[in-house]
Amino acid sequence: MSLLLAASLVFKAVAILLLGRIAWTDFSTQRITNRDVMLLLCLGLGALQFQSLQAHSWLEMGLSTFAGAMLFLALFPFWLLRKIGAGDVKLMSVTPFLIGGSNLLVFSVLLLVFAVATAALVKNPFLLPAGMFRHYVQHMDRNGVVPFGVPISAAAICAMALQIYHAIIVATSSGILEQLN
Repeated sequence: MSLLLAASLVFKAVAILLLGRIAWTDFSTQRITNRDVMLLLCLGLGALQFQSLQAHSWLEMGLSTFAGAMLFLALFPFWLLRKIGAGDVKLMSVTPFLIGGSNLLVFSVLLLVFAVATAALVKNPFLLPAGMFRHYVQHMDRNGVVPFGVPISAAAICAMALQIYHAIIVATSSGILEQLN
């Protein structure tokens, strides 16, 4: 495994931990801090930088930049209409840098699945086992608050975990073949 690939995977692993923290914070306080979003942006840019240097191509960086800008421009009016939080808009705009432009389809499908599951739990809290958790979700439903950072984070975590898994499998399989020759 090359040093650039290893550094990229370390950045992605740290980003996964930060996304878990963001999901928990958004679930419990309905806040996504600018500090966390900026840290994610730096981790994503660093991982993309390492990938671009290894691949000798800047296409992934360009796709991610374009996708992040388009997501921000598309979601900004919904923030103005108070349909989505500013933290959610910023988090969505940063995710293409974390997962790369070529994996946006996987992220989109995962986001759809997690968003539908979140909406189903908010609308049907009787599906949940714990009484306190059910009470909290009913409170969110009454106030019209849905922590959208949770499904965004979950989808990004799953997409990045798939990338890490694929990179490790490819790196180890190519290393084994090189040792045999």
